Amino acid sequence: MITVVGSINLDLIANVERLPAPGETVPSSLFQTSPGGKGANQALAAARARGKVRMVGAVGKDAFAAEALALLKEAQVDLSKVREAHAATGIALIFVDAAAENVIVIASGANGTVLPGDLAMLDLGKGEVLLLQHEVPLETVEAALDKARPAGAVSILNTAPYRPEAAALLPKADYVVANETEFDLYARALGLSGGDREARMRSFAFSTGRTVVVTLGGQGVVAATGDQLHRVPALPVTPVDTVGAGDTFCGYFAAALSEGLPLEQALRRAAAAGSLACLKNGAQPAIPLRQEVDQALSG
Repeated sequence: MITVVGSINLDLIANVERLPAPGETVPSSLFQTSPGGKGANQALAAARARGKVRMVGAVGKDAFAAEALALLKEAQVDLSKVREAHAATGIALIFVDAAAENVIVIASGANGTVLPGDLAMLDLGKGEVLLLQHEVPLETVEAALDKARPAGAVSILNTAPYRPEAAALLPKADYVVANETEFDLYARALGLSGGDREARMRSFAFSTGRTVVVTLGGQGVVAATGDQLHRVPALPVTPVDTVGAGDTFCGYFAAALSEGLPLEQALRRAAAAGSLACLKNGAQPAIPLRQEVDQALSG
């Protein structure tokens, strides 16, 4: 079982030729809505990787809620612990330019009401996987991490979006997944030693006994354990939209660990899935199915 505690949004996506400067208005060539939220994206990715998944989160009592949950329901994610809140369903406003770069504004809404009390009846079993991000209150993230270790569950903390006050949470997770910018910022906040990023990754892994995974976009991924580095390339693709790539990686990584795959194999599968997610617009609609990932890895 993979338990995802995190955000559920509806994404409002506009494609533009270039991202606007402050005070500037630019036209959009395409507008669409799509289910999103880092937690929900990762839950869907884990389900499409053929994992058994349950989601802990909240949506509003509004018209956006059903659309935000639609693909999770279709993928048979257990939504029994998704609560209706008085706040509005979370919204992400996303602009994507012609080079597939993006800027995102989040209105957290109901996600801000996901509190430690929502975990009171959450049972985590030995060997289960817990997947977390930073789009719900950090007190909830910390409470979930504190619940995982005594239960014997494996915890994965995706450090997105970057929140400086979250630095102290990283050593509590069994696996920390960050992009290169996030890791560099947290490395400074944690005072990690080393002359380059990989040295600081080793420093974190050695001092905490945890594994840190840094995603590098088109350059693939590198992971540090206490005694070695693992480097895995990305698939060579021409990206259309990179919005959901990191979440796809995390969901597939969680599913691979849940299957019991060794670290390097888990990284390889997750990196391939993240690459394939760049080939379509939107976050959740772009998440590949397991057979597509297997085919890409065998091709």
